[in-house]
Amino acid sequence: MCGICGKLSWRCPPDRNLIEKMTRSLIHRGPDMEGVYFDTSIGLGHRRLSVIDTSESGRQPMSDSTGLFWIVFNGEIYNYRKIRENLQRLRVRFGTNTDTEVVLESFKMWGVKCLDHLNGMFAFAIWDKKEQTLLLARDRLGKKPLFYKPLPGGGLVFASELKALRHDPEVGSEWNMKAVSHYLSLNYTLTAEPIIQGVRKLEAAHYFFSDKRGSGKETRYWDLAKKFQTKTRFSSEEEAGEALSELIDDSVRLRMVSDVPLGAFLSGGIDSSCITAALCRERKPKENKTFSIGFREKTYSELEYARSMGEFLGSDHYGKTVDADIASILPEIVYYADEPFADTSIIPTYILAEYARQYVTVCLSGDGGDEMFAGYETYAADKIHHMTKWIPGWCATGLEKMMDAILPVSYGKVSIDYKLRKFLKGHSYSDAQAHYSWRTIFSDEEKDEILLSEYRDDSEEGDPYTHFEKYWDEPEGCHYLDRAMYVDIKTWLTDDILVKVDRATMAHSLEVRCPLLDYRIVEFAASLPVSMKMKFFKKKHILRLSQKNFLPPAVLSRRKQGFNAPVSHWLTSSMGLFYMKMMDDPELWFNKEMMRTMYDEHKVGRRDNSLKLFSLISFYLWINNGNKIP
Repeated sequence: MCGICGKLSWRCPPDRNLIEKMTRSLIHRGPDMEGVYFDTSIGLGHRRLSVIDTSESGRQPMSDSTGLFWIVFNGEIYNYRKIRENLQRLRVRFGTNTDTEVVLESFKMWGVKCLDHLNGMFAFAIWDKKEQTLLLARDRLGKKPLFYKPLPGGGLVFASELKALRHDPEVGSEWNMKAVSHYLSLNYTLTAEPIIQGVRKLEAAHYFFSDKRGSGKETRYWDLAKKFQTKTRFSSEEEAGEALSELIDDSVRLRMVSDVPLGAFLSGGIDSSCITAALCRERKPKENKTFSIGFREKTYSELEYARSMGEFLGSDHYGKTVDADIASILPEIVYYADEPFADTSIIPTYILAEYARQYVTVCLSGDGGDEMFAGYETYAADKIHHMTKWIPGWCATGLEKMMDAILPVSYGKVSIDYKLRKFLKGHSYSDAQAHYSWRTIFSDEEKDEILLSEYRDDSEEGDPYTHFEKYWDEPEGCHYLDRAMYVDIKTWLTDDILVKVDRATMAHSLEVRCPLLDYRIVEFAASLPVSMKMKFFKKKHILRLSQKNFLPPAVLSRRKQGFNAPVSHWLTSSMGLFYMKMMDDPELWFNKEMMRTMYDEHKVGRRDNSLKLFSLISFYLWINNGNKIP
């Protein structure tokens, strides 16, 4: 796992000092080695976290034997040994044991078609010195980040994180107000609209060529929508479950390749448990260190479930109760997030990564199971919404008013009152609009009120629903739940879940691998009929079935708890004090009257506004600290 950066400019030679600054700002992503390469028109930088072939031979930027091709690579290619064997049969000679060299030689052999061969997580740049072309590429699901900005007169500057990119004066610092609007709606920014004007995120499953003729366009090399449109037939659910079980075993096996200590995150839920169980079948259970954290607020803690599962599997389990002043560490979490980001689960992920890094360098994680196999409560809401469209809108409105009058507000994890209020607000919407509404934090009306007029974006692109709608339409002809899952993979998974995992873990130089996001499992899940993913209202049906011989019934039947933090409670203590102090800032972007009203409602228990309040805190910290150039 690494950090990469570079600049291609046809107007003047790259500035060595600039490339070195960009590279060093990524030291948390790669503390083990640093390298730079310069040619007449390009400079490349690399920070390395040594995981496979930890010797000096793995140093980057790396060239082929001719010195004509150069690569900077971030990620892991799990099937690199098989690709290497295939290339050796084609008389390719290797000088290292790294997956980086395999990627480079694959490109030389197959061009951009090499991307079809790669099973892994990656973002890389390859410079062809002879042809004077630069290729940028990103993995199928966007596990590894890659930002870039095309430059006037041709060329571009790129980096794994914004903080590195912004060392270049040509990048600028003008805010993208569309991104601000998206953030307030979703608590994260979409790939389509990064927070800095003119900067782009290379979209997942895309590559990009740049040459003297100017920057080209992003090209998609993998189309997940088509996988949803093509359904696989199985003779029985049991056959499908066995096929999935074999895929999970192989995916875990591939991700065990490491020259440094490897463990696993274990929450006790089905996703992390099935990954850890597969790991324990591949090597002695006590060789596997597993990690979990919990909170003093019991409804948010999964420690007991994790300990119980660790005992069942026989792993060497480590659990920790978080007892820290979260307000004091929040600025550093926001800094490492790199963009405005307010998913509360980044807090426990950050703390868990710091804890695990004391023992291992690589961890397996269960991320992806919810998106692939319909594990979120939102999919149940989608189904209920679809079944109850016949109920008049006035009835739902009346129920909502009644709830406000009689249903007490709970600060528990995604409480029933919060879910019901969300559901009733989206009752009169279309399937696509309803699914989007389950994910929103501030409504359009609330955004207009909370954001001062000079910071608003009133264009159509400022409404993130336009992007959701685009993805909803791509798997044409598919079931509405398939469409909902596809939308979540393209937005929520790529721009929230995977951003959280990457930034929170790389802040501590910890590499995390997600077996359930092996593209073969993703394609398998997409090709299944909806009834195998959600049977009636039983979520992750086929995943549970695939694990019936490996996990105890209590785990197979457990409802999803999630990895949220008890922000509702923290806002009544030190985090709440910070919120009130924040309102004294004369340069605040937000309507202070509305801010105070929301806080008062939350404090007295009239409404759970924790996600909205945390969103404002995180944005404020990012504007004032998190976006600083290191």
